[in-house]
Amino acid sequence: MPTDHIQSIRILLKDAGYPNNSQIIPLASSGSNRKYFRIIFTDNYYPSTLIASYNNDVRENIAHYSFTEHFRFLGFNVPEIYARDNSYNYFLIKDLGDITLFNLLINKRKKACEYYKTAVANLVKFQVQGIKNLDLDVAYPTRKFTKRSIMWDLNYFKYYFVKPLNIDFDENLLEDDFISISKLLLSAENEYFCYRDFQSRNIMVFENNLWYIDYQGGRQGPLQYDVVSLLYQVKANLSDDEKDILYNHYLENLNKALPGKQVQFEKYYSNFIYFRLMQVMGAYGFRGLVQHKAHFLQSLPIAINSLSGVLQNSPINANVPELKRVLNNIASLDYNFTPESNKGLTIRINSFSYKLKGIPVDYTGNGGGHVFDCRALPNPGRIAELRDYTGLQQSVIKYLEGQDQVNIFITHTIKIIEQSINDYQLRKFNNLQVNFGCTGGLHRSVYCASKVSEYINNKFPEVNVDVQHLEID
Repeated sequence: MPTDHIQSIRILLKDAGYPNNSQIIPLASSGSNRKYFRIIFTDNYYPSTLIASYNNDVRENIAHYSFTEHFRFLGFNVPEIYARDNSYNYFLIKDLGDITLFNLLINKRKKACEYYKTAVANLVKFQVQGIKNLDLDVAYPTRKFTKRSIMWDLNYFKYYFVKPLNIDFDENLLEDDFISISKLLLSAENEYFCYRDFQSRNIMVFENNLWYIDYQGGRQGPLQYDVVSLLYQVKANLSDDEKDILYNHYLENLNKALPGKQVQFEKYYSNFIYFRLMQVMGAYGFRGLVQHKAHFLQSLPIAINSLSGVLQNSPINANVPELKRVLNNIASLDYNFTPESNKGLTIRINSFSYKLKGIPVDYTGNGGGHVFDCRALPNPGRIAELRDYTGLQQSVIKYLEGQDQVNIFITHTIKIIEQSINDYQLRKFNNLQVNFGCTGGLHRSVYCASKVSEYINNKFPEVNVDVQHLEID
């Protein structure tokens, strides 16, 4: 972690009058580029902890600062900003702990569902009261839910999810359908506060109350978007019954705040379900397929499964044949990045091509493992009679087994891997990735991966070994 962030935070602490007896701990990053730190004070100082944040996007920070002051004036539970630097890059914020509504849903579902009711009631307040006198001039990147902002999200879905997964589509027809969908979405009333990312990871549970964060992308917009964001959050995986209960509870509160709005709200609701799912799949595609972040890769099959359920229960209410075809093709994908839940250590051994797919992503969340470059070894691909075979076939195996360089390479790699296996077992780690790469991913890397997996299976029978040859499987 660069020390300049720590130094800048210490300067801000001093300027804001806080004592110097503190420890600053970097916190795990999320889906954004913002960085967070927990400040822990000693000697019974109150408050005992603060959160420091850093973001180099000043316009986004100004929106967050302005919205926070506005919502706190209205009495909403948003974290107080204690101090900021003059550059609007660094902030000191109230520490709300580490428990989100999502955490509670995983561990105490019944209690979480009661909190969900509170959340949908509070959402109405954000939407209806929160927009009044809100300074939308600072909203970022846009002050209003518009055709342009809709097309941003739809094209995000197209370029970062549909294309990377090689879903077949007609570009021109799909653009026509995007325009049709945007017109439908803009037909909904568009004069409320749109929180933009109202979901359980952005709702903190602190001192038996709900607190709300990450509203800096808010804008003037429709009611439906935020309700869908909460109820159809992919990884929360609310049941249909839970969604129905919360949906009706939202409508009860909406009817109290805005009598007579239910009919107009329900008219466009299902269209927003599809729009939000496409936006989320675009984000998952970018963070997972492009940036190779394990959490988002693991979320892809859950998003696909969620889409399948929506297509069955709430058919898309629009004349968009090409988009329907794309969505149905996505729903039919047999796609799984989620690691199997095995007891003990699982070693995933991959052979790959440096030129084609590149170094494999570790989707377990362990962050990667060993990568061995086989390109310095004798290449069967340059021998005419071996070129059309792979490292799993006898002719190539016989050739490589006869090469001293290959045998030395295998011996050395096994020693390195054994060291990790022994340490991982001692520390009760569950996942280790081992990758062998060569030019085409067909000969040397395949042979080495196969030989090493055979050795590990024999030497460590208690270990789960999963072998994949990414260019031939």
